Amino acid sequence: MLAKHHRFQGSRDIQRLYKAGQTARSKSFSARFRSDPGRPFRVVVIVSRKVHKSAVVRNRIRRRVYELVRTEYAQSLGSTQLSVTVFDASLATAPSSAVRRELASLLSKARVLAPPKGERDILKHKGE
Repeated sequence: MLAKHHRFQGSRDIQRLYKAGQTARSKSFSARFRSDPGRPFRVVVIVSRKVHKSAVVRNRIRRRVYELVRTEYAQSLGSTQLSVTVFDASLATAPSSAVRRELASLLSKARVLAPPKGERDILKHKGE
């Protein structure tokens, strides 16, 4: 789990992020993000009851996404405020490599991270 100072506390900061942040979307995720210099990165993962009725499944999805952010992307986020909304219940049972790939794609689309190595080469050739 992420340290407490890397998680949002209360709804006021989340509302501020939704008003002033930018959006990126993939098949299973949506991300709201903005830079807030001088503060550590903060992340919130939102999984609605519409995704799955069972709290156990929703919490499993939430924990998986938090763990990916903590292990893979914590060093790269800098001072980014990030909200990840989940739309697909299949993330609870999907292989972690697939979840990691889709989350990396979303974060690179949001320009929070550099694009994954394979996509970087495609983007380089596309621009030439």
